[in-house]
Amino acid sequence: MYQLLPDSLQFPPVDLADENGLLAYGGDLSAERVLAAYEQGIFPWFDEHSPPLWWSPNPRFVLFPENLIVSKSMKQVLRRRQFTITVNRAFDEVIRNCRYTPRPGQDGTWITEEVQQVYCELHRQGWAHSVEAWQNDRLVGGVYGLIFDRCFFGESMFAHVTNASKAAFITLVANLKRAEFVVVDCQVYTEHLESLGAQMIPRRMFQQLIRYYGRRLPVNLTAIFDPNCYEV
Repeated sequence: MYQLLPDSLQFPPVDLADENGLLAYGGDLSAERVLAAYEQGIFPWFDEHSPPLWWSPNPRFVLFPENLIVSKSMKQVLRRRQFTITVNRAFDEVIRNCRYTPRPGQDGTWITEEVQQVYCELHRQGWAHSVEAWQNDRLVGGVYGLIFDRCFFGESMFAHVTNASKAAFITLVANLKRAEFVVVDCQVYTEHLESLGAQMIPRRMFQQLIRYYGRRLPVNLTAIFDPNCYEV
């Protein structure tokens, strides 16, 4: 495993990651380092008891927007407007809820105070975005991630009401498809995202996608987002 130097943003080649996808450790968690990582298909994932750990798994878990699966029941939820969907209205609240909402089978969270601070800074810089689901003016679900050019790098989601995070995620992906995004990076496998159409692809294929469509170019998601766009 490679140790990152505190005064350098350089990462080792991703094909040097171990069989679990762990590539390097150390370095700081500055906004610039995180951006440099995503640009190369690398993401931070660690807990409060370890130094920053940097990952590039093979295979990579992704969702192509055109492959999104929306069940009949979810289509009814969306058409009945059971949730009010917004974008970038409450980023700090979304990441805070992702951090503190209990998850089955998980004792803790990888969203440390340091992680929360850097992604809030990336939101202020225009790189990180959130999509929220509301009921009666109460935030009940949401998702957040980073956007480079035509790639969305998903980070986390939460729900306090059944289907809330699904409604936010489906509406997000439908908007990404309409804006001709090519991929949603889901990083590592979950049954939940697989049920929505996510799949494993070789790391080399993912690297090719972000090389051509994931350049570090900002996108104003708020300007192109239609909260009523959910058909895919």
